[in-house]
Amino acid sequence: MTRRILAVGAIVRDDAGRFLLVQRARDPQAGCWTVPGGKVEPAETLEQAVIREIAEETGVDIEVGRRVWVVDIPDGDDVVFEVHDFLATPLGTDVTAADDAADAGWFTPDEMRALPLTTGLIEHLDRHGLL
Repeated sequence: MTRRILAVGAIVRDDAGRFLLVQRARDPQAGCWTVPGGKVEPAETLEQAVIREIAEETGVDIEVGRRVWVVDIPDGDDVVFEVHDFLATPLGTDVTAADDAADAGWFTPDEMRALPLTTGLIEHLDRHGLL
């Protein structure tokens, strides 16, 4: 039976239109760049989890906006991550990769297209008018 893990992510853009991305240190899709996020802790709201995860992975504090999509990401071991991604506004731009992020930084849409991104990221951003 498939086990579902509730997770969150944030699409964070600065005033210059750059996206905050992290390079995944672990599977699923280790080595690929994606929006920062992670697992929701017990008794935590989705919004609380987004704020905590982005701060843990990047050192950037955010203001959470609306949820833009929910996507299922299988990890290959009968586990599916149910990821709720939110728009977010950064309250600062100094980035420090931490927690399970191998690296982190701000990238323009053109720079993003040259990176190894997680499956479907560009398509989701484009489909929702975020590029």
